[in-house]
Amino acid sequence: MLKRSLFIALISVAIVFQACGNKENNKENETVNAMVSANEYVLTATDAKTQYIVKKEAAGFTLENAKGKVIIFDIFATWCPPCQASAIHLSSLQKKFKDDLVVIGVTIEDGISNADLEDFKSKFHAEYTIVNSDQNRRLVNEVATSLKLGDRFPIPIMAMYKDGKLITHYIGEVQEEFVESDIKRALGK
Repeated sequence: MLKRSLFIALISVAIVFQACGNKENNKENETVNAMVSANEYVLTATDAKTQYIVKKEAAGFTLENAKGKVIIFDIFATWCPPCQASAIHLSSLQKKFKDDLVVIGVTIEDGISNADLEDFKSKFHAEYTIVNSDQNRRLVNEVATSLKLGDRFPIPIMAMYKDGKLITHYIGEVQEEFVESDIKRALGK
């Protein structure tokens, strides 16, 4: 009887310690996952199928599977006249540098529908990727912070990166030729 009671007590203690160990491991895993996800943004295109994974690096941002390419994040709103005017120029640049450039339009508008963004693309000839996900605001805020623009910043903002390094950024409407010149410089052309 004493052996049985001792055996049950040992099993109970082992179960308690095992459960505590799992909780500690779970908390540790959650902390690691939070740190990883804090530097990663999963952006969903307006087709609701294509996803882009953006990672925060020490000096800027990288886009998964875009090594060696110039990345332009166009931070915009559909109601913004300079943003509307920039769309056709970004489309032109995307066509000129199709193998070396990725333009991603990141809307600041929370709750906008994909249909409204598709209407914007059609009306203003935005022939590049526009993303609409719950990660947009996080990425926009992080880009603005890294550019030292403060909490309230003007739009459009175009931030240009290559392999995780900031090349340059523009605020407001900018001439296509200036952006093209910086793309060529970044590509070594």
